[in-house]
Amino acid sequence: MSNLENTKAQMRKGVLEFCIMSVMEGGEVYPSDIISKMKESKLIVVEGTLYPLLTRLKNSGLLTYRWVESKSGPPRKYYTLTPIGKKFLEELASEWNSLVETVKHLTNKTTSHE
Repeated sequence: MSNLENTKAQMRKGVLEFCIMSVMEGGEVYPSDIISKMKESKLIVVEGTLYPLLTRLKNSGLLTYRWVESKSGPPRKYYTLTPIGKKFLEELASEWNSLVETVKHLTNKTTSHE
């Protein structure tokens, strides 16, 4: 993996938790729905990455799940943010917006035409 590819992978990994929690902000979601929404946004996440992250977030008290019977197979786990998770997401969003503004400021390469 080239240095650029490695850096891009690290950047994506860094925002993955924030993006996954943002998808969950609208209410209860099934993991395949998260994967689909992420794919639509060009941020690819696979089950092998998603499930451990969901487990970690659940163990941290940021989300919870419930089992729902399925007509076409085994019961499904639907995840939702806890009140603590919602507050955490708000703080993440605020921090993200601040970081984006800082990065924009530092990387602004516009030249003035005087």
